[in-house]
Amino acid sequence: MDRRNFIKACGLTSASLLINDNVFAEETTQWKRTPHIKPVVCSCFEFHHPSIPEGKYWNDSLTNFTEAQWKAKVKEIAEIGIQYLVLNNVANFGKTYYPSKIQPRHDEYVCSDPLEAVLAAADECGVKFFVSNGFWGNWAQTRNLMIDKEVAKIRFAAMEEMAEKYGHHKSFYGWYYPNESGLHNGIDDITMNYCNQCNHVAKELMPHSVNMLSPYGTMSVRLDDNYVRQLEKLDIDIVSYQDEVGVKKTKAGYAGKYFEGLYQAHAKAGRSRLWADVEFFEFEGPVYRSALLPADFSRILKQMEDVSPYAEHIMIYDYIGMMNKPGSLAFAGHPSSVKLYTDYVNWLKAQQ
Repeated sequence: MDRRNFIKACGLTSASLLINDNVFAEETTQWKRTPHIKPVVCSCFEFHHPSIPEGKYWNDSLTNFTEAQWKAKVKEIAEIGIQYLVLNNVANFGKTYYPSKIQPRHDEYVCSDPLEAVLAAADECGVKFFVSNGFWGNWAQTRNLMIDKEVAKIRFAAMEEMAEKYGHHKSFYGWYYPNESGLHNGIDDITMNYCNQCNHVAKELMPHSVNMLSPYGTMSVRLDDNYVRQLEKLDIDIVSYQDEVGVKKTKAGYAGKYFEGLYQAHAKAGRSRLWADVEFFEFEGPVYRSALLPADFSRILKQMEDVSPYAEHIMIYDYIGMMNKPGSLAFAGHPSSVKLYTDYVNWLKAQQ
């Protein structure tokens, strides 16, 4: 892997070729060809949204998904050219979403092993998964999850367990380290140590794994030589920065200025690849205290345009809950998620 190769070309054709015509529910002339805007090739993916208010419209559906529905959801996502999925978490509140010897399983789930189901489906359709290595406790206690030595023992034991149980899947592409701390001008020591320790274990278990961190606080980064030095010390393959439009820390049309600076910093550091985590949502009410809803695609398209010149790939938060194919066998989310799906795939079709 050449970590110095920062791709600024669009790369749109290869993604659009994966799309089957039958995914387009209707024709539209609203969207024009915009070759300077990259398509979505990566999405977050979850078995359960940890914030109960935010996951109001899809958490119950995910709990009741059968094995067939989990597989159908992965295939549905792959149909529109999404090639990577980032699993947000495999555990929370002392229980797992897969059969484990580390902690008891969330037994309210209809499917006994969603992780096996989605990896098996991804094997079939060529999707690559970044598998989470958390949360081994309360997801909201971020600092404790990163510094507690007993939590670290559980985390690393679970990584060994998952590598043994699921490492045979060709779709098990790498790991995602989900404990987030804000960048707050730069990368703090807690985040640096947490990430580097995780990556050391990951590379021992799966030497060829490609691993990701997706931090918030993007708009507060001080893009100076000190940040470049921090990037040089950060042992990670991909940093996918949240664009922070959905959480209203910035507006569509502004993120490009920050991503240009990030692009330059990563080029100087010559280490981690730069992706953009574009927020496809808005809040039904107060930020962080209400349900997530699909955002208007006109706003989203501007977000994608902002980051396209600088990010190697566009990742979204989140297909689950925000997008559903019309007539989906595995529907999860607000009814307006069908419109966002339709708008996006019709824009994508206009690029062909």
